[in-house]
Amino acid sequence: QVQLVESGGGLVQAGESLRLSCQATGRSMSDYTMGWFRQAPGEEREFLAALTWSDGIKHIQQDVKGRFTVSGDITQSTLYLQMNSLKPADTAVYSCSADRDANMLVAGGGEYWGQGTQVTVSS
Repeated sequence: QVQLVESGGGLVQAGESLRLSCQATGRSMSDYTMGWFRQAPGEEREFLAALTWSDGIKHIQQDVKGRFTVSGDITQSTLYLQMNSLKPADTAVYSCSADRDANMLVAGGGEYWGQGTQVTVSS
């Protein structure tokens, strides 16, 4: 069983940056893809970025490309999301997900989910 724990959310002003972390425990993540999603109130959950550990391939949603960067430390089984130039529209609950199937994760999420961390961007 995989447990995912996100951290790093908070309240920031527009234009500022945050780095979210997602640490996985329970098993080796070397054959998994881990990714970030967010869901704003009244909105559907949307994919942001993902990293496949085995080959280092990264996926990133076009709308956040250039502002958000995904990276990770496999030795710590930790995925990061660096978010720069934050906007009020980025306000949402940010969640981490993991799955062995990268395509499935990118399409809508994986088998495992964290509890989410709130990001609030004030104007």
